[in-house]
Amino acid sequence: MGNIGISILLVVIGLVVGFGVSFLINYLRGNLISKKSEAMIRQAQKEIEKLKRDAAIEQKEEAHKVKMDLDKEIREKKDELKESEKRLLQREASIDKRDEMYQKRETALDERENKLSEKQEEIQNEKSKVEEIKKEQLDLLEKISGFNKDKARELVMSKVKESMSKEISEYIREAENEARLEADKQARELIVASMQKYAADIASDQTVTVVDLPNDEMKGRIIGREGRNIRTIEAITGVDLIIDDTPEAVVLSSFDPLRREIARVTLESLIKDGRIHPTRIEELYDKTCKDMKQKIVQYGQDVTFELGLTKFDPELIETIGKLHFRTSFGQNALQHSKEVAELSGILAGELGENVTLAKRAGLLHDIGKAVDHEVEGSHVDIGVDIAKKHKENEVVINAIASHHGDTPATSVISVIVAIADALSASRPGARNDSLENYIQRLSQLEEIGNEIKGVDKTYAVQAGRELRVVVKPEEVDDLEAHRIAREVKEKIESNMKYPGTIKITVVRETRAVEEAK
Repeated sequence: MGNIGISILLVVIGLVVGFGVSFLINYLRGNLISKKSEAMIRQAQKEIEKLKRDAAIEQKEEAHKVKMDLDKEIREKKDELKESEKRLLQREASIDKRDEMYQKRETALDERENKLSEKQEEIQNEKSKVEEIKKEQLDLLEKISGFNKDKARELVMSKVKESMSKEISEYIREAENEARLEADKQARELIVASMQKYAADIASDQTVTVVDLPNDEMKGRIIGREGRNIRTIEAITGVDLIIDDTPEAVVLSSFDPLRREIARVTLESLIKDGRIHPTRIEELYDKTCKDMKQKIVQYGQDVTFELGLTKFDPELIETIGKLHFRTSFGQNALQHSKEVAELSGILAGELGENVTLAKRAGLLHDIGKAVDHEVEGSHVDIGVDIAKKHKENEVVINAIASHHGDTPATSVISVIVAIADALSASRPGARNDSLENYIQRLSQLEEIGNEIKGVDKTYAVQAGRELRVVVKPEEVDDLEAHRIAREVKEKIESNMKYPGTIKITVVRETRAVEEAK
């Protein structure tokens, strides 16, 4: 019991002592912190005072610097203002001088204007005096001549008109001669240059084809029993088979070259096969027709390839190939079209035109002849329809329509194609013309010349290449002779169709005849 009391007492004493020690420690710590705080406060105050002094010094320095900058800027502005004021003063002085100069010039102009007015007035007075003198002279002339002014003018004008008409006619004749010489020279050079670059062999197809036979016995087999083979051949091919005394040969006659060619190939195939009877003839004829179609296409492709032309419809290629089996006055139509295409290309190149388009127009200009035996109408109209069907260029269509003068030419290429067509058709040996057509053309030429007033006789010479017109000298003078030549030329060009050119020569002959008795 006593121990517990002692323990409690010791605990109480320990608590009191601990509380006291703690209080003492806290008291001492508080004093120490208070002293440190005061020291820190004093140190902070010192630093604040120092900062205030430094800030005041910096503020004074900055203010001084700003003041110096402002003073410098003010001085610069003052200098600029002084310089601007100086320039303004100089400009003002210059303007004053210019104003003074303009005033002097205006004064001088006023003086000149016054002088001009005085001069104009003097001139007007002089003009009035001249008009009065002129009027007096005219009145005097009218009295002396007995003509007034209007009558004198009419008389002079009539004399001038009469004299000038002859001079004008003479001038026209000289100009025509010079133009003709120059045109002939240039045309000759152009045509010669073109034809030197393209020259084709002269060839003409005939209306018969000779088929060689291995022996004369083959003639009997071709004729057949009671002539049935020859009748079958003639019936299905549409040609005449002529068997005469010519050894080892038979003749196929037809105006259609395509039919004649098919008949030739069929007959040669029969001869090689040896089996000649109506059924075999029909079989070989059908096979030949199919092969001929391919051959026609090949002809068309070969020509377009040689000319360097592309983009043709297959149907148009076949139509071009058919021209190989058409002729015009004995001239092969495909060869003629090829010539025209070549010449058109050369002429177009010489003139700076589209060579490819000219060749295309030249090749297709007679395309209507390939089917003119199948379709009604002229080969020109048929050719235009074919070209439109295959959507050819408008220049090509116009060249086809105008190459015979039926339609006006709308482009240089159309004229070139017409020229090339005439060159190809009129060259020596190109065509065979019948005697009847030849005589008819010569008669028509002479009739055209004889219809003109003042013409005595007309003669067509040099195979119709020249027309000589003999005029009556008492009715026609030299100038009238030139007019007659032009009139004959225009009538021939408008009323006739002919290859090449025709020269018109007007002859005026005056004879003085006397008889000595």
